[in-house]
Formats: sequence, structure tokens, C-alpha cells
Amino acid sequence: MIRFLDLGPATEEITGEVAAGWDEVLRTGRFIGGRFVDGFERGFAEYCGTAHAVGVANGTDALHLALRALDIGAGDEVVVPTNTFVATAEAVVLAGAVPRFADVDPDTLLLTPETLKAAVTPATSAVVVVHLYGQMADMDALGRTAAELDIKLIEDAAQAQGARWRGVRAGAWGSVGCFSFYPGKNLGAFGDAGAVVTSDREIAERIRSIRDHGRANGGHYQHDRFGVNSRLDALQAVVLGAKLPLLDGWNAQRRELADHYRRCLDPDGAKLVTVAPEAEAIHHLAVAQVRNRDKVREALLARGIESGIHYPTPCHRLPPYASYFGNGALPVSEAAAERIVSLPLYPHMTMAQVETVAAELNHVVERGAAA
Repeated sequence: MIRFLDLGPATEEITGEVAAGWDEVLRTGRFIGGRFVDGFERGFAEYCGTAHAVGVANGTDALHLALRALDIGAGDEVVVPTNTFVATAEAVVLAGAVPRFADVDPDTLLLTPETLKAAVTPATSAVVVVHLYGQMADMDALGRTAAELDIKLIEDAAQAQGARWRGVRAGAWGSVGCFSFYPGKNLGAFGDAGAVVTSDREIAERIRSIRDHGRANGGHYQHDRFGVNSRLDALQAVVLGAKLPLLDGWNAQRRELADHYRRCLDPDGAKLVTVAPEAEAIHHLAVAQVRNRDKVREALLARGIESGIHYPTPCHRLPPYASYFGNGALPVSEAAAERIVSLPLYPHMTMAQVETVAAELNHVVERGAAA
């Protein structure tokens, strides 16, 4: 069996450091805040090229709190690409705003200036650009378009820890960058965790307050705004701090594996999502488009190869969003949702395993399962 994802080898690399850190947390009792949280926030901000990083409980909260810190709420619309995990749209609703769904480019499956403009209305106040599968959207063009439209630009970089566009890291382009550290992410915790990065000190201070019940700086019982409980705990910060120095190496391994997939796959039967030449992708997922996707997955599983789908239903077609926020057909995303398949990919996967997956997929397609 070639597993879709195997976290074991990466976990083994950091077990000793994590055990030592957790021993210190247990000994000192600093489970919330403390030096491990502070250290990770400083390190992650430096890694992303921003002035601030604020740890939160998960990636959904990162988006929700970022929107609130930017004063996005009731009466505002926020453009969101429809082919994303539901948390992107969910965060908009949690902030009290309305998601306005947009279509994407057929090759990269990412938001473009054209699809952004097609979704904008007079009520639009912001756009969430999703760096899907670890590939960054054209941030130069989208930044110019957002400025022309006078709307705020937020990065959903939940799948893009370490990705670059023209040399600049994900998270450093917009007003804020939002990250998830769900265990399966390129930089993953041992549970839920997230972060918001920004170079705006006032925004960072707002998020620090909102994540901690709206507390004023230094005042345990002084609450200056409506807040939530969304703090990054010390145990997860230990894990993330141990993994962060290894992230670039792991991402480089992912790039090599993705390049090998491209060499081995027959593009007439299974074409990987395109990566723009200006982008340095980190390949959170290796996503191909095939015909008769469900039959292809069944055939691969029969041959001992796991796969996934990210995501089978565009957000604008999910029941709660279709009922309240549907804004018409989005044909590229709708068609891609029927064809996309995520292939096994993780840093400690071998080239031989890639060759096996590619050979079996080529064989399945050639035999007509995808015809």
C-alpha cells in the first residue's frame, strides 16, 4: 500500500526535541503563552518576512480574526474562490460578512484579476486569495487589482507555508496572511493550530487582543473589544518550533517529487495543476485532472494506492452557501471538481513510489477506466 500521507518519518525527526520541550512545559506549567509560543511567533514572522506573527488556535480562526481586525463585518462582501476548503467561506460568515464566490483559472485553479473583477459588487470590501495546493496566485496582478478596486487583500496561505511569488513568501503580500498548522500541512502541529502574519503593528495588536477575549494589553480583566478564546498553546508551539527549521528542506523534497510526477505522468491522461514560472511552489498536494475520476480512484486503490479529492464540491454548491450566498454558475471550478484527484505526496516519499503511482495511473488511464 502506498499511503496518501505518512506523517511518521517527519515526526521521528523531531521526537527528541519535542520531548525535551514538552518536559519543560510540564515542569514549568506554562501551558498557555510562555517562551515557546513567543519564540515560534518570532521565528515564523522572520521566516515569512513580516514584522509580526500571532499564534491562534487554528486556521479558520486565523481567517476569522484577520477579517475582524480589518473591520470586515456586517454589510461587507468578501470575494472568495469557490474551489477552496469551506473554512475560507466559513470565516467570512463568522465575521458577519457575506462571501461572494469567484471562479478560477482552468490551468492553475487559482484566482485571477479577471475572476476577481467578475465577482466584485459595490458592497465588496475585501478579497481572500487562496494559495491552493501550495501554489501561489499572481500576487503582483492581484495586488494591483485589489488596489484599483480599493479593497483589502487577505492571503489564505493554509496550504502554502514557505511558498514564494517572485521571491516573496506567502503571507507577506496582503494586509494579513493566514495559516493553518493542521497536522497534515507542510508545517503541521500535533493537533489544531494556526497563525496570522502581518507587518502592520496595529493589526497585530488587534488580533492579539481578539484571540484573548478582547483583553487590553497587560490587563487580565480589562476587555476593550469583543473577543474569542483562540490562543496557540505551548505544547503545539514546541512542535512547530522544532519543525520550522526543517520546513525548507521538506518543501524542497516535495518539489523534487512533484517534478518527478510531471516527468512520469502522461499529460494526455493525467495532467498536474500548472505552476506559474514566477512561483516557487511547496506542493502541499499533487493534484491532477483525469476523466472518470471516481473510477480511476477505485482502480488505483485496487492496486494499493491511496488518493484524495480536494475538493469534491465547490463552496457555492454546498447547501448552506447555495441557499444564502449563491451567485450563479462558476463553470471552471464546477468542471474541475469532477476531475481533480490528489496523488500521494509527502517529504519522505521515495522516487520509486512516485514512479509506481505514475505507472499505475498511466496504465489505468490507458486501459480506459478514465475514458
